[in-house]
Amino acid sequence: MLLFEQLNIQHRTFNIEHRIIEKSNTETQMKYIETDKPETLAGHKIERQEKFSFRCHSEISCFNQCCRNLNLFLYPYDIVRLKQRLKISSDQFLDRYVDIVLRETNFFPEVLLSMAENDPKTCPFLTSDGCTVYTDRPDACRTFPLEQGLYYNARTSETTSVYFFKPPDFCMGQHEKQQWTIETWAEDQQAVIYNQMTAHWSEIKRLFQDNPWGPAGPNGALGKMAFMATYNVDRFRDFVFKSSMIKRYSIKKKTLNKIKKDDAALMKFGFEWVKLVVWGIASALIRPV
Repeated sequence: MLLFEQLNIQHRTFNIEHRIIEKSNTETQMKYIETDKPETLAGHKIERQEKFSFRCHSEISCFNQCCRNLNLFLYPYDIVRLKQRLKISSDQFLDRYVDIVLRETNFFPEVLLSMAENDPKTCPFLTSDGCTVYTDRPDACRTFPLEQGLYYNARTSETTSVYFFKPPDFCMGQHEKQQWTIETWAEDQQAVIYNQMTAHWSEIKRLFQDNPWGPAGPNGALGKMAFMATYNVDRFRDFVFKSSMIKRYSIKKKTLNKIKKDDAALMKFGFEWVKLVVWGIASALIRPV
């Protein structure tokens, strides 16, 4: 079986301790599509060395129009960067800027950026001059007009990245003359680390095609802890260093010193912890005593 995972930004048609929206019939989500021909999916599949045309700038007629009425998925690294940029805690960011969507067919919550409460439902970070968090904007924003996906071969357990060119019809940037490849666009948008972090997260998210929670569901104690470990690095750091966790798990001193100060390292450590405690997948970073 082959699965294709789309990690996308789409225009919106629309208690894990934070605001939860229950959805059961919404099309826009991080989704897994069973196919052995990813090139047949919606959008133009871009090959590694293939060139595409795009340029966004303030003089283009559609400038800032793509930052309105969005289903914009936030991945763990997005939140790490944004909460650091805003100089607020993970809790504060989740409370102010996030909708947590829990669907009947999904066994781990989706995290979306809340749009502003105005008529055009703009991104909360958008002003007339553009994006106020531009250097720390989410992965989906900096990868646009491409959509990144992961093609997972269940026979070989190999995962490869694939990209689709999918600007909305109103986007005039696609008619500009400047050309890019996947690599040159990622470098120009400083998206390389973001793409890597999102791909790393999707490997964890893919495990949640099956229900690991039992009757308790994702709102049970283990589900809340898994959400904390992946999306709330500040609380997870307190859990690691202020609970009995260090006594119950063998963690190298070098790792502890790093995750005490480095949010991104702590986030990746959280991924490993979730794989271990939820799925029983052994990790070199953390072992039960």
